Amino acid sequence: METWAQITVGAVALVLALLLPLGVRPLLARAGVLDVPNARSSHTEPTIRGMGITTAAALSAAILVAVFLPQSGDAKRASLTLVVILAVVLAASAIGWIEDIRGLSVKVRAGLQLTVGGLATAAVAIIDPGQQQLWLIPAGAIAVAAYVNVTNFMDGINGISGTHGLLVGGFYAYAGFVAGHGWLVYVGIAIAMAFTGFLPWNLSRNKVFLGDVGSYLLGASIAVTAMCAFLVGVPVEYIFSPVLIYLTDTFVTFLRRLLAGERWYAAHRQHVYQRLTIVGLSHIQATAVVCAATILVSVLGIMAAQGGEVAQIVATAAGFVVVLLYLRTPTLFQKLLQGRAGRARRADGASGAGVNPQD
Repeated sequence: METWAQITVGAVALVLALLLPLGVRPLLARAGVLDVPNARSSHTEPTIRGMGITTAAALSAAILVAVFLPQSGDAKRASLTLVVILAVVLAASAIGWIEDIRGLSVKVRAGLQLTVGGLATAAVAIIDPGQQQLWLIPAGAIAVAAYVNVTNFMDGINGISGTHGLLVGGFYAYAGFVAGHGWLVYVGIAIAMAFTGFLPWNLSRNKVFLGDVGSYLLGASIAVTAMCAFLVGVPVEYIFSPVLIYLTDTFVTFLRRLLAGERWYAAHRQHVYQRLTIVGLSHIQATAVVCAATILVSVLGIMAAQGGEVAQIVATAAGFVVVLLYLRTPTLFQKLLQGRAGRARRADGASGAGVNPQD
């Protein structure tokens, strides 16, 4: 019965995410909701943004359905947890939608994000009497606001946000299955399928962007799900590993800019994934690099959580190596592509050297 319930949640998220843009895209085009290229952009032409509103609707509908489906364990607590996550999804999407349409100052935006995170943490603490500790509220507020901004910063090339939602949602669903939390399986599947449904629209010839509504949705849904999972005792390796690459890319870029005396909040193209496109990779290729690193560290996280002491040490060390290699990928690919170009030039020169111009 629970398997069919999980399939239902995934189907609702996927079908709505695929179909809703058919009606919303023309409305956004007529309203002139466009993403105009700036110093941070990896695209060159104005493109329709705000399509994340359809992803938000799909994800919200799937979670709402999950509230009324069979729950394993403490059914009441699971349903209330889903309600909290649904509320955060709606609130974060609304903030992002306002940002897309009208714009918000940095202070107002940060204040709203922190408020959403703080209220969500307080609600979870009320649901679980064992978690009623005051320090959790500011910690949860910062965690949600921080990851919302991480996903916003990382949403710069085609495919990257959709695949991030797919991968993190999938790994969180697996974590819920292993840990015995049905609500986490539902939410993981819903996130994965909602963002999977967005990918064809983002990667098609007449592409569209998530916009802030979509990137805020992605960050908030992952952050609040991770927070709820952590508070019910899901191993931190399951929670942290799938988001490690995004966190590392953002933190290292922020630190590099800070040390260079640059304005950290100014538009730029210094993230690892952006530098990959600068050295010559396509959007899809750069996204594939991010995905491969995410999958590797996530699998290593699972190995660390499920293995013994030796396995934990080996998996953690291997994960550290993967992260370091990811940070070096722009340099590695630049050398690789330059080497290929050099060999191609030498081959062309060699083939042309033996040709008689008078032949």
